[in-house]
Amino acid sequence: MQRSETAASGLSPALLALAAGAFGIGVTEFVIMGLLLQVSADLSVSVSAAGVLISGYALGVVVGAPAMTALTAAWPRKRALLVLMGVFIVGNVICALAPNYATLMLARVVTAFAHGTFFGVGSVVATGLVATDRRASAIAIMFTGLTVANILGVPFGTWLGQAYGWRTTFWAVALIGVLALAVIALFVPRDGAVPARPDWRADLRALSRAPVMLGLLTTVLGFGGMFAVFTYIAPILTEVSGFAESAVSPILLVFGAGLVAGNLLGGRLADRWPVPAVLGSLLLLAVVLGLMTFAVQSRILAVVFVGLLGAAAFATVPPLQMWVLSKVDGAGQSLASSFNIAAFNLGNAIGAWLGGAVIDSGAGLTALPWVAALVPLAAIAAALWSLRLEQAAAHKPELQIHNTCPCG
Repeated sequence: MQRSETAASGLSPALLALAAGAFGIGVTEFVIMGLLLQVSADLSVSVSAAGVLISGYALGVVVGAPAMTALTAAWPRKRALLVLMGVFIVGNVICALAPNYATLMLARVVTAFAHGTFFGVGSVVATGLVATDRRASAIAIMFTGLTVANILGVPFGTWLGQAYGWRTTFWAVALIGVLALAVIALFVPRDGAVPARPDWRADLRALSRAPVMLGLLTTVLGFGGMFAVFTYIAPILTEVSGFAESAVSPILLVFGAGLVAGNLLGGRLADRWPVPAVLGSLLLLAVVLGLMTFAVQSRILAVVFVGLLGAAAFATVPPLQMWVLSKVDGAGQSLASSFNIAAFNLGNAIGAWLGGAVIDSGAGLTALPWVAALVPLAAIAAALWSLRLEQAAAHKPELQIHNTCPCG
């Protein structure tokens, strides 16, 4: 894929096109949270059953990321992105038309299949659009679409569904997909050459290396800590901080602003200091989560720390994505990148489960932040272990040469 001078210097229409696709995917993933009551009433299921639509989507990402990446690996990357947006559009249309719960669940899973591979392939495309020292920032720009979806798309989609029916929201998201497909077709350049048929044995061997697996584990643990708290942020704000339910949505706008700021900052830091950015962002997340234990007792500090949580959490995203990409060469990067997107979603699911387990244990909502803080600390341990293995592997050839040198 050829890089234009404009792209090489920073922001480009192609990166904005990738961000548009990320925006649509972000809306469809999270907007269902605000429509659970409407969906459960319309389809005659319990609210908890409607909530499983969120888990079903996350698991669809985990399964679909490697499966769709394998299916599209030999395609030009632009074609893969367009097909994935097509799957996204079709999935949301089926959601809008779903006559029953089972069909809606199936449609959510189908839509999720596009999620991981779009971000995986999109990350590789984004890094090819800019100069080498801007690659993490390019990934951050694409992920800005996801953060803006949380600030603007999800609240608007929730309002739209509550005012005109939840199916209207999915029709709107499908329209966003059509627009995203159009701008990707217009602005993302064609690949310079069709990728060679992938060597799956080599790619899987590369992914099964301990440093790569530890890199993926770092992602799971890093995001798992954030979601252990964020999943239950509404009851924390109302039952611990003392806010009215009507105040939760405006406070979540502060969280969304933090997402954007942290995402862009994380990209810049990862461009300059890749390894310190990974370790530092995870340490910052652990500190923010730990201090939230005390901050949520005060209304003012609770709002401040909700914003800091968003910033700290998404400051980890570009460094973690580049962290895994840097461990795999060549065609295997798309697969590694997709697996890392699946790792983010697995972290979401595990974090939500952990938060529920803490609450059910009797420790209560006030224990959530400090327990969650332990998870990114575990991610730092996994990252340091990965670094140690890589350093040991790098020194092996030197040791072998030294041991075979004739002496005396």
